[in-house]
Amino acid sequence: MIKYAALIRGIGPSNPNMRNEKLRGVLEGLGFRNVRTVIASGNVLFESASKDIDKLEKMIEKAWPARLGFKATTIVRSRESLQELVDRNPFRRLKDTPKSRLNVTFLKSPPRTKLKFPHRPENKKYQLLALHDCAVCSVIDTTGAKTPDLMSFLEKQFGKEITTRTWKTVARILEKLNAG
Repeated sequence: MIKYAALIRGIGPSNPNMRNEKLRGVLEGLGFRNVRTVIASGNVLFESASKDIDKLEKMIEKAWPARLGFKATTIVRSRESLQELVDRNPFRRLKDTPKSRLNVTFLKSPPRTKLKFPHRPENKKYQLLALHDCAVCSVIDTTGAKTPDLMSFLEKQFGKEITTRTWKTVARILEKLNAG
């Protein structure tokens, strides 16, 4: 069995159909094993014999409206893929503090951008540090910018089939994948 994380875009736990127990129930209903969640922001861990990530994503995305009444981009990453990202440590000299946030934006498809990394948009208080395996690593100076500013820029560059997690959340996801 292969361990995966399903990263779901736009999950709001105030919506009763987007709560962890409902998300887990959908993946369990699809036949996945060892289904668990990490914090209440759309991170569902599971195991499957399938190696076809595209097929897994399509199956899960089809289930959201059918079973819970919402549509959501779902990006699946294997434990190995997340481990490789963490091992690269793109934030090695940076710290996640109240004044700076380290983020990873997962892309559903390979990017068609001409951006060179690292990239700092002119007059912006955030920087895109690296692109690795359809994941954009960025840092935002929260004293001069807000996360929605960064998200808007990322959507313009990479489209709406993306979802962002803090570096701390990525580490928590990987820790839980490695533990069980």
